[in-house]
Order: sequence, then structure tokens, then C-alpha cells
Amino acid sequence: MEKIEERFANLNIVKRSTGSKEPTYLLGIDTSKTVKAEKENLVAVLCSNGSIRIYDKERLYILREFSVYPGLLNGVKFANSCDSIYSSCTDGTVKCWDARLASEKPIQLFKGYPSNIFISFDINCNDHVICAGTEKVDDDALLVFWDARINSQDLSTTKDPLGTYSETHSDDVTQVCFHPNNPNMVVSGSTDGLVNVFDISVDNEEDALVTTCNSVSSVSCIGWSGKDYKQIYCMTHDEGFCWWDLNHLDTDEPITCLNIQDVREVINVKEGTLEYLIGGLYHEKMDKLFVVGGTNTGTIHLMSCTTSGLIHVTSLHGGHAATVRSFSWNTQDDSLLTGGEDAQLLLWKPGAIEKTFTKKDSMKIASSVSQRVRVHSNDSYKRRKKQ
Repeated sequence: MEKIEERFANLNIVKRSTGSKEPTYLLGIDTSKTVKAEKENLVAVLCSNGSIRIYDKERLYILREFSVYPGLLNGVKFANSCDSIYSSCTDGTVKCWDARLASEKPIQLFKGYPSNIFISFDINCNDHVICAGTEKVDDDALLVFWDARINSQDLSTTKDPLGTYSETHSDDVTQVCFHPNNPNMVVSGSTDGLVNVFDISVDNEEDALVTTCNSVSSVSCIGWSGKDYKQIYCMTHDEGFCWWDLNHLDTDEPITCLNIQDVREVINVKEGTLEYLIGGLYHEKMDKLFVVGGTNTGTIHLMSCTTSGLIHVTSLHGGHAATVRSFSWNTQDDSLLTGGEDAQLLLWKPGAIEKTFTKKDSMKIASSVSQRVRVHSNDSYKRRKKQ
């Protein structure tokens, strides 16, 4: 098998998205997980204007757009078994649309409690449970849970919560991520620096808490990695990186595999510098964790994660003209989708013949939701309370 590092180094742009009337930052990307003909694959992109755009993956053509007013959407995620698409909203709901329908009206609405402002969420691997994280209001920073299944006996499109976890975070819950294969395991991250792992099959919050890891900084990204996904990783808003091995919970071995306070200060990038982290990806076939970062001029850096540190693998040039905010990796064919502040969505594939494009000028788009893009303080998600 060709080394994964060589395939990464071989990535070339095969398609750029068509322009839109309103250029926005592209903050999040997810791809449809249902098996279908390649030409029908869908991509969902969260935009800084609070909308979600649905693209045809191969043509990168906008098929439709969902938006909500006056709330703002946070995160975007396809269901695992169908083309339903979810996003949490600052209006205190998690919304679900059918990505194949043009109607902007959600097909399901998961309502929170009156004071809830949702800024993170995820749906578990069997599409049965949704969990969303809230901003801290008064003394409460919550994880709220819903049953996501459609009940043929109950045709209501609105659902109330199953319950909450309220004791384990003391500040905004910025990240929620279910285990890729175990529907009962979920990890949450917060501006309080804590990364909590829960087994939601256990009845109460105290007993459901499997372990707490401390990143010592505001959490910007979390994910699962390792064989059987028994490891978790975390990135912080000040570009720190932590990696923990849950296999060591019942042993004398330390669970911390790696803890870097500021990756920018220690990474040796062959060409240029690293200015921020975007996210991570565990490549199951290669049993390797990779970290993605970049520069403010659009260069993308790919790094492999080892217990001795992060190692620069390769860099992708000539794509974006501004900061890259999001990516989605297809580990089946190692294709890569990236989105940035230049309002471009790019599709990269290994060994593809690079087409000639005119690089767009960097578009520094003024956004009223700048706190939702890249932030570097513990106040990143604070909003003024309504009187």
C-alpha cells in the first residue's frame, strides 16, 4: 500500500466551488454517510452568515440552502443512516432538515429548556441520541439529551429533552463528540479546560462520568482515535494539543500520551510556519492520528501525531487565499474537502491532474458572528444576556 504520507503529498485540487451571492466564511463541513453513486454524494457546509449550504460533492455546486432567523447555527452533521442533517442553534433548539428537500422548514425540532443557548452538538452512531452543549447561563453549563428516533405513534415534529448533565462543566460547553462505534460513549469539552468522557447507558451523571482530562485551556476541538477508538484528542483556542489513552485508566500507566501547550512554538514546518490548528483525523486503515493546521494566507499543513510530538508530513499550497476554517477527510479514497475565509470550498484528490485556476484575492469578510470563527480567549462564546 502506498504510504499515506505520500498520498497526502500528492493531493491536488480537482474542483472549486461555484461562487455565491453572499460570500461567507466556511466554518464546518460534513459529507453524507449513506452509500450511493458517487455523483449523488452530498456535502453540507456551515457558513458564517448562519446558513447551511448543501453541495453536490463532485461538482461543488450549491443545491440548496437552509437558514434560521434570528438564531445562529453552530456545527453541521449528517445522520449516519440517512440524508438528514442537524445543527444546533442559539435559539435553544437543535434542528433537523432533509438534505434532499428544498423546504427550509426543519423536519424535526429538538427543543431545549428556556434559558438554553446551544453552541455545540453531536448525534450518536446509531442515530438514536442527540446531545448538545450550552453556553453558561447563571451557574449552569449543560449537556442536553434527546431521543432522535422517529416514533410512528407520535407524528409531532417537536421533541422535548430526555434530560441533562449539569454538574461536570463550569463554563460554556464548546464541543460534543460521540464515539464512532459505541453509541453510549460521548466526550465533551469546555472553556473550563475540562474534557469529560461519559457512558450514557449509566443512569445518573455522577456514575456516567468515566474520566475527566484537563487541557488547562479553552477547548476548541475534540475527537476519538486509536485502535477501537480508545483514545481521545483535544485542541485548544490558544493552539494547544492534548492526547489521552483511555486504555490506561485501569493501569498504572499515565493516560496522557502528549501534551503541547502551544503547537506553534514546537512544530518544525518544512516550509514556513504554523499559525493555527483546524482539527484532527484518525486514519483507521493506517492506525494513525493526523492533525491539520494552516497559515493565514491559505497554506494547509498536515501533521502526524506520535507520543514524541507532532511531525510535519506535507503542506498544500495554491488552494485557499485566506485562513482555512474547516475540512472533511474521506478515508476511503483519501480525498479532502476544505473551506476557508475566502468563501471557497475545495476538493482535493491524490494523484489528480491539477487544473489551472486563477487564485482569488483574499476576502476578509466582515461577519457579525466573528466570535464563532476563530477565537483565542475564554470569553469566546459569551454573549450579552437578554434583559
